[in-house]
Amino acid sequence: MDWRAWHDDYDVPDSPLSRRLRTVQTHVRAALDSARPGPLRVVSGCAGQGRDLLDVLADHPRREDVTARLVELDPRIAALAERTAGSMGLRGVEVVVGDAGLTRQYLGMVPADLVLLCGVFGNITDQDVERTIAHCPQLCGSGATLIWTRHRRAPDLVPQICRWFEEQGFERQWLSDPEERWGVGVHRFVGQPLPLASNRRMFTFV
Repeated sequence: MDWRAWHDDYDVPDSPLSRRLRTVQTHVRAALDSARPGPLRVVSGCAGQGRDLLDVLADHPRREDVTARLVELDPRIAALAERTAGSMGLRGVEVVVGDAGLTRQYLGMVPADLVLLCGVFGNITDQDVERTIAHCPQLCGSGATLIWTRHRRAPDLVPQICRWFEEQGFERQWLSDPEERWGVGVHRFVGQPLPLASNRRMFTFV
């Protein structure tokens, strides 16, 4: 997969990827709007160019409160995210070149107030989706918002993903229309945060 070319669809206004991005950004903005006062932590796995978060932070009133870590394996894509954050003056945003499937990438940044797993669940096995969700109580603080994406092609795993989140102490806040080709889910963590096991693998891209 040429992931740089994959990102090109973000710039096609009515493409499914562009519509999904706008939906994710709407919920990122809502999560920041409703977040508690004070410093906020955000982590994004497989962050790509960082558009899910960076475009929102650019003009958000809480931008100075946010410390974020974006984890992206492709160094060329990560470099673009880093340049974008720099051009926006987002001093609290760190871009890490690394494997987002390894829990050690999140050391020092969890429990987080906002966790983004966008572009992950559609590129890993069902078993790894379940395993990743089982690790989410280690990434999220109490009351944290978690936003995730997954395609709706058959067999549609989205309903099962929601059940797996609920089993781990998450409440569904919003789910996109099943008629869309893409799925976006928003869950709130109401369970008990767990210490991060720093030597675990959550998922591997296939």
